Amino acid sequence: QLPWEIKELKSFFTESILMKDGSEVSNSVVKNRLREIINDEDKMCPLGDEELMKILKKEGYEVARRTVSKYRDELKLPVARLRKNI
Repeated sequence: QLPWEIKELKSFFTESILMKDGSEVSNSVVKNRLREIINDEDKMCPLGDEELMKILKKEGYEVARRTVSKYRDELKLPVARLRKNI
């Protein structure tokens, strides 16, 4: 209980993502990496969620396409077709 509101204890912690080597990392690390990949992508041909998932898997993060989509939405990043610049 805080002086200005009541918060659930779980809101102070983040979820973890399993790595290929068996270790765990915070999902905020994966979100930051996802943001970096999207910021560095070719804006003429942006990456879809499937390609983003494959890049993260190559880097060792065990994530599903649905998870990539969920994190992209949480970061308020649009889908590939809306990120395209002509």
